[in-house]
Amino acid sequence: MPQIEQLSRRTPKVSVDELLQGFHPSPRFGAVSFASYRPDPAQPSQAAAVAALKKFAASVDHQEPSGFLSFFSRKKSPATRSGIYLDGGFGVGKTHLLASLWHSVHGPKAFGTFVEYTNLVGALSFRKTVDALSSYELVCIDEFELDDPGDTVLMSRLMRELSDAGVRLAATSNTLPGSLGEGRFAAVDFQREIQVLADQFDVVRIDGEDFRHRGLPAAPEPLTDLELKRRIHHGFDGKVVAADEFSDLVAHLSGVHPSRYRQFIDGIDAVAWHNVETITEQAVALRFVVLADRLYDKDVPIIASGVPFDQVFTPEMMSGGYMKKYFRAVSRLTALAREGQKGEAAA
Repeated sequence: MPQIEQLSRRTPKVSVDELLQGFHPSPRFGAVSFASYRPDPAQPSQAAAVAALKKFAASVDHQEPSGFLSFFSRKKSPATRSGIYLDGGFGVGKTHLLASLWHSVHGPKAFGTFVEYTNLVGALSFRKTVDALSSYELVCIDEFELDDPGDTVLMSRLMRELSDAGVRLAATSNTLPGSLGEGRFAAVDFQREIQVLADQFDVVRIDGEDFRHRGLPAAPEPLTDLELKRRIHHGFDGKVVAADEFSDLVAHLSGVHPSRYRQFIDGIDAVAWHNVETITEQAVALRFVVLADRLYDKDVPIIASGVPFDQVFTPEMMSGGYMKKYFRAVSRLTALAREGQKGEAAA
């Protein structure tokens, strides 16, 4: 028999140290390395990116160690760029390479998504976040993207202060740093902030097949509520299943800071959602996107009744300013649902 819990009853208390300890690659990338990356011989930029990252890793390890007077000893010269920026389409291995860089560097370091860093600032305050990360040798930012002016200003300030403190930066995105924010808000009004971000990085282009043209994988047919109950009790023997009414779960998320979502799902082997419905409020949808990312990070299979996951966000959301986030969430939720309901490994 499975052990049944409810996420809607969880309210994790997380210390600053515990929050920072969560800034490491997800289990999907917990053991990757430059050696395990397989460059496509038809795409020489991939092998060139590996070489560039190895060189960058060596330069990080040759820095003065953190500690007394480290702020002054680690200051870079005005001509030195603090970071490296991997630009390329979906599916070319950027996260694999970024995690490989993190694994190869010694000393204090952080790895998280863009959203996780903005959530960290929200949880700690800007100044405490800068103070906490300034002692690190390396800060890796995956899926770097700017969706609104507030994030533009916030992240440009954070990157500038970390750079000034001698922290080395590494980021991935499918948008060149000088083009961040284009198409979603009046980027020209924030060009100075965007340029500050661009000036921190040397750009490394990674070419390869962009998987976006394949579209979203087909969402599995939702289970009936009776089928869902049977699967909960007979498909996860000896495991911990978080079973919730979907509306209760998404309502509960508003009371759990997104920076705590890693701890929110600790110890959960699978989730079961009764009566999934379309989310109509943007703030609720964006919190749910973060939960989807954390579930995908930990490869937690999903079984569900209600609407399929390609209908969990409104058409307006799927075509609006945050569409990239929503498409990623639908893709990941669908992969986890196919794993939970069809036994297919989530890629």
